[in-house]
Amino acid sequence: MPQRFSVVALLVITLLSSWMLGGWYGYRQLESEALQEAFRYRQLVANELNRYLPVPALIAEHPLLADALKQPDDSITVLRANEQMQRMATIVGGSDIYLMDLSGLTIAANNFGQPDTFVGNNYAFRPYFSEAVRTGQAVAYFALGSRSLERGLYFTHSVRDQRGNMLGVVAIKVLVHELESQWHRPESPQQAEMVVLDGDGISFLSSRSQWLYRDFGTVNDGERADRVHQRYPERALPPIDFSVIGQPWGLAEHSLRVRLGESGKAENYLAVQADLPRLDWSLMVLTATRPVLWARAGFLAGGLALFLAGFLTWLYLRERYRRERELALRGEQLERRVAQRTADLKRSNDQLLGEIQERERAQTELRETQHELIQAAKLAVLGQMSAGLNHEINQPLTAIQGYARNSRMFLKRGSTDMVDANLGEIVSLCDKMAELIRQFKVFARKSEGPPSVVDLRLAVDGALKIIRAQHSSSGIEIHWCRPEYPVMCHGDLIRIEQVMVNLIANAVQALEDRDQPWIDIRIVDDGEYWHCRVRDNGHGLPGNTEQVFEPFFTTRSVKQGLGLGLSISRQIVEALGGSLIGLNRDDGPGAEFVLKLKQRRADE
Repeated sequence: MPQRFSVVALLVITLLSSWMLGGWYGYRQLESEALQEAFRYRQLVANELNRYLPVPALIAEHPLLADALKQPDDSITVLRANEQMQRMATIVGGSDIYLMDLSGLTIAANNFGQPDTFVGNNYAFRPYFSEAVRTGQAVAYFALGSRSLERGLYFTHSVRDQRGNMLGVVAIKVLVHELESQWHRPESPQQAEMVVLDGDGISFLSSRSQWLYRDFGTVNDGERADRVHQRYPERALPPIDFSVIGQPWGLAEHSLRVRLGESGKAENYLAVQADLPRLDWSLMVLTATRPVLWARAGFLAGGLALFLAGFLTWLYLRERYRRERELALRGEQLERRVAQRTADLKRSNDQLLGEIQERERAQTELRETQHELIQAAKLAVLGQMSAGLNHEINQPLTAIQGYARNSRMFLKRGSTDMVDANLGEIVSLCDKMAELIRQFKVFARKSEGPPSVVDLRLAVDGALKIIRAQHSSSGIEIHWCRPEYPVMCHGDLIRIEQVMVNLIANAVQALEDRDQPWIDIRIVDDGEYWHCRVRDNGHGLPGNTEQVFEPFFTTRSVKQGLGLGLSISRQIVEALGGSLIGLNRDDGPGAEFVLKLKQRRADE
């Protein structure tokens, strides 16, 4: 229960903080944009005043104005002054220029020939005239025209003679719509509105037409009423529903939150007020506060997300700590159980180690037995070939004996050339017997080391040398289509040679009592494996071809073999990752054995 209360309290604090920070951020954004607008328009007004403020002083220096004030009854001088003012108005770009004597009577103006001319009117009641007479300096003043009722800026300066005596006042009127023509501002998401108020709180410039000539003031007295009437003659100035709500937290003093009503509809604004230069004007930038609600909503969402993230993290950590405690407790229980079962496992491990050692000994014995069996098969093949070997050796020995006897006779006769020729034949026959005996010795020895990369052609060459040494192979045409390029495969040269000897010897035995017997040996490439095919035109295999690979299966007499050759050959090939199959030829009588070994590159 206390945890739930703490969570709810923290949620409320987070939401309140997010609401306040969102309001502060939203109002700060509005204030920043309002200050930018105020600075821009303040610069605009300052540039306009700086443009016209020195002009009356320059115009007052013209001698025609002083002559007209000195001789107001001289029509020619006054006419020349009027024409000069027309030219000046064109050059300056002002609305009107007119000249008044010390009584306020206008004696010359740029619009002297028009129906609404200023000539003959007295403007002594205007503050811009009285201030210029009183101070003798340049004066700027805002008011509505007494006859045109148009908003205008009045710039005045005293006119003096050469001795410095004041003769009158010259005035320039600039219409305020010159400022309104530059009221354009860059688009902004908040679309701020601007109102320019005079010193009495009357709006005479506004970006919204319904706010023009409205009373924003809060104090009404007789003196203010006279000033307002003098500045806005014959103009209704209804008050506007304007009230200050308060100052947002964290903003400057000139930024207030106000409520402005119109036609029974009130809306809240952030009002940023700034004084304009040289005049008693003030600029009020009003920005609707609706974006503040969006900012607060965004901060509320962010605060809620942070709270949820923190809350979920807290729940995760609490659950994690709880599980860690449970795991620690279970770990202690497991340790006790492990301690209880360690002895049992140790006994079981000792027993398993004994069994493993026994199996390893059995596997070692099995491998040795297999190697001995393979070696026995080799020796059996050699035993079968011994008769042929004797024949192949007896022939060279008989020839050597004959060459030796002939050499003795040639020595007695002194025929050294014939003796040398006979010795050469004897050496050749000895080399032939040595090569034959060497090939049988290589075939008889055991294989050494693991499989490697060997040339399949060499195994076939060695097997053919052994087979051709047998007397039984005489009369058989053996076709060995030897490839010109190396046939590199994965294997062991001695073991593959033993397989090839078995396959070719079986083919030789299958060709007994056959007319025109032949054996064809060729190597085929299928892209991944080498296929060495041994074909003959003998009697063929029994119907169940797989039976020939069973141990001790044979179709010949016991004197010709024990039936282990093909079984051992298949075991050798499969141990090298290949395969050995036998089948009857489909293009004639005879059998075909296919030895398949994996291809390898010479650089492997």
